[in-house]
Parts: sequence; C-alpha cells; structure tokens
Amino acid sequence: MVIKPLYELLPFTYMIVGSMSIFLLEPNFTLIASVIVYLYGAHIYNLRSKNRRTDLKRKRKSGLLPETLYGLLPFIYVLTAVGIYRFYPRDSSTLFALCLTSYGLYLFLRRLSYRHHRLPRGIS
Repeated sequence: MVIKPLYELLPFTYMIVGSMSIFLLEPNFTLIASVIVYLYGAHIYNLRSKNRRTDLKRKRKSGLLPETLYGLLPFIYVLTAVGIYRFYPRDSSTLFALCLTSYGLYLFLRRLSYRHHRLPRGIS
C-alpha cells in the first residue's frame, strides 16, 4: 500500500512526466507514449475527482459532451498548449499556448472547488 501523500500525487506525477517527455524526447513512438501517460494521469485524476464531488446530483447541469470528455477538457487544453509550444515555437503560438494553459488551469481550479470530502453532520 502506498502512503497517502504519495497516492494523492500520482496522477499529477504521470501528467508532469508525460508533458516533460513531450518536450525532451524526439522519436515519434516516445511522443505517443508520453501523450498516453499524460492522459492516463488525467483519467486517474478524473476518477478520483468524480468520487469526491460534493455538489448535489440534482443541481448538476447535463451538457452536450460525454462526461468523460467533459472531465478531460482542462487537461486536453493544457496538452494542446504543450503540443503547440513544442511543435510550433513561434511568437504567436507561444501566446496562444499560454492562453490555452491559463484557460485549462482556470477550468481545473473551478472544478476543484466542488471536489472536497466533507464529513457527514454529527461526526467530528
């Protein structure tokens, strides 16, 4: 069994390793593996996040996107920004990548505010 602090950091570790590998590695198969590792970390984070939601189910809005794709959107924005910055390093693409990263982080932090464990009433 893994200690809790390490367990909580695993999805982020996968995403960091995947995105750093995109920057540092050259062969195409390693880039594909890097994207898979990144998306695997995002998927693990989404599974945990779905379990920790504290907003009421009846207040959730249903959207047009499937729930899995909707959960991955912030991570897809950041992954797209990493890809743009890696493969098109020009002035305008750097600005576009920064905007995509900022928006992905905004969505991530916004969703994070609804995903904290709460103790049931009466338990201290």
